[in-house]
Amino acid sequence: MGQALLHYWDFIKSVGITSSMEEYEKRRLSIFNQLNIFSMVAGLVLTLAGLFSKDHLPPLVWYVVCSPLAIGIIILWLTHEQYYEASRLVYFSVYPIVTCLVYLGKVDAGVSLFFILYGVMAVFFLQKFTSIIFAFCWSAACYILATVVPHDYYFRLASVNYWLYVFHHITALGFIFYTLFLIKKENADYQFSLMGKSRELHRRNLEIGKQKQEIAEKATLLEQQTRELTELNQVKNKLFSVIAHDLKTPMYALRNLFYNMQRYKLSSQEILEMVPGIATEMNYTTSLMENLLQWAKTQMKHATVNPEVLDVQRMVIEVLQLLQLQAENKQVYLESQLDEPIYCYADREMVNLVLRNLLSNAIKFTPKHGTVYVGATERSRQIEIFVQDTGIGMSHENMQRIFGDNYFTTKGTNHETGTGLGLKLCKEFLEKNGGDITVQSEPGKGSTFSFTLPRYDNQVA
Repeated sequence: MGQALLHYWDFIKSVGITSSMEEYEKRRLSIFNQLNIFSMVAGLVLTLAGLFSKDHLPPLVWYVVCSPLAIGIIILWLTHEQYYEASRLVYFSVYPIVTCLVYLGKVDAGVSLFFILYGVMAVFFLQKFTSIIFAFCWSAACYILATVVPHDYYFRLASVNYWLYVFHHITALGFIFYTLFLIKKENADYQFSLMGKSRELHRRNLEIGKQKQEIAEKATLLEQQTRELTELNQVKNKLFSVIAHDLKTPMYALRNLFYNMQRYKLSSQEILEMVPGIATEMNYTTSLMENLLQWAKTQMKHATVNPEVLDVQRMVIEVLQLLQLQAENKQVYLESQLDEPIYCYADREMVNLVLRNLLSNAIKFTPKHGTVYVGATERSRQIEIFVQDTGIGMSHENMQRIFGDNYFTTKGTNHETGTGLGLKLCKEFLEKNGGDITVQSEPGKGSTFSFTLPRYDNQVA
């Protein structure tokens, strides 16, 4: 029984409510339905009280006690048909005039407090400003006509049935209190609901912000990886071009030498004449292969720097001996200006490659009878090693390009070719070891490449 009553009560409260309505409007309509039902119930109770009363009630009093039931049914029907504003206007215009007519009929039914209820409810429930002004002024006008303007009442309910008169006032006060209570309660619930939605919205905004940040980071990472893959693809294409062209030429020259030696039985003099050119080609090929292998090593995920104490003087001597044949073939002189050991703290293979590339390039761009110098100076925290040549030098524009993002190379004094990979490896290796590389050059006056490395004693300190 209780469940059925609750279900019926929920049905009454939800009359006219649709899913498309806003939450706040649903709450207002639910309150309006409740108050309308209470008005109908109050009218029914008053009607029953009048029927069981022993005192004779005039027709206007019966009109007052029966009108809430009839008006409530009309309002429920209008609400059910979704004529929301019309149903409220009926409530706030019909009730005041019905009550006012009773007083104008010179009957004091003790329901003057209801005028206050109509005015308060009109402000809360009506939506349009003009409707609010109309309903409030209408209730105020009916109140003035009913209670302020003097009337010679021929019937006073307080004299005929005092307890019914008291019941009317208590009912009016109860309606006023309950209306204000419902308004306050629903507003508080609505505010609490808004706060909950605000917290939920804030939480979702934080999640969305976090997701956007993650997406942005992934997009940045993807962009970086795409850029790296593009660069690697360009390098791959260039290296395949080098392997297909530059490495093929010296290998063919060496094959042709052996083929001619076997087929034509070349003399020693003829072989000696062919060897210098092939040696030059093979020297370039060896240097290129070393750079290619070192580049491939740097692309590996686990490639690391293994610093150790290095004697720069000894390393320079070893590299000069390695490149001596290349220098003799071009009649270029190599001179070391390191008179005593100088120690640095760096990766041996990387430093060795830097020295080989810089000295090989110096020989490449130095004409016959030129000189290549290599030396080093100590600073407070670093050592500076330089490779200076008396070669053809380079323009300021070319100095900007040799360490750029693109691979740049020019032919040497004997038309030696290159890939531009060596200097990029030099810069990369030096940066990994805490050093740097610079160049000074003028066309026709040679070039000086200088690079720095951490001092050994500085690392120990």
